[in-house]
Amino acid sequence: MTNLKRFAVVPRKMKPDASKGDKMKIPVHIQFHDMEPSDALEASAREHAHRLESFAPDIMACHVHIDLEQKHKHQGRPFGVRIDVTLPGHELVVNRVQNEDVYVALRDAFDNMKRQLEDVVRKRRGQEKQHALTLHGELVRLDDAGGFGFIRTPAGDEYYFSRDNVAGTPFDHLQIGSAVQFIPEAGGEGFQAKRVSLGKHGMGEPPAE
Repeated sequence: MTNLKRFAVVPRKMKPDASKGDKMKIPVHIQFHDMEPSDALEASAREHAHRLESFAPDIMACHVHIDLEQKHKHQGRPFGVRIDVTLPGHELVVNRVQNEDVYVALRDAFDNMKRQLEDVVRKRRGQEKQHALTLHGELVRLDDAGGFGFIRTPAGDEYYFSRDNVAGTPFDHLQIGSAVQFIPEAGGEGFQAKRVSLGKHGMGEPPAE
C-alpha cells in the first residue's frame, strides 16, 4: 500500500478561469429560437463579441439572437443571426444574416457589426480632429524660399509647418499676421502644425481685416 500511495494521483481543485470571466466587460445576452441551446455555439458567440471590444471599448451591451429558420422549398433549414449592440449615442443592428452553417452565419453577422463599429469609431476620430484637436493662431514667420513658416498661438507657443502641410490655400498666398487654424503634432524637433488653413471655417466669423 505504501508503494501505491507514492503513485496515487491527488485530484487538484480546479479554479475558475478568471481570465475568461474577465475578458468580457460588456454584458452579452445570447438567445436561441426554435432550436436547442448549444454551449459550443454560445462560446463562439461570446468570443466574437469579445473581439468587438478591441474596436469600441465603450460597448454597453450586446444581444445575439440565433434562430433556426423555416425550411425553404429547395434548400435546407438556414440559421439566422441578429446582433444588437448598444454604445453611447448609437444603437447598431445587424438584421438576420442567414446561412445553412450556423457558424458561418455567426461569423458573417459579426463581421458586419465590426464594419459598423469601425464606421462609428472613424466618425468619432474625425470629429475629435475637427473640434478637440484644432488650434488657432497667427502666422508670425514665413520663409518663401525654404517653404516653411511658424504659427504662434494665443498661449505663446510656436508651431513649425511646411509647404506640404498647408490646406486650401497656396503657400505663396499666405501672409504674416493672418489667422489660421491647424492640427498640432509633437515632432522630434518640437511642435509642428498639420493641415494649416486660413481661419475662416470653424472659427465663427472671418477675422477682421
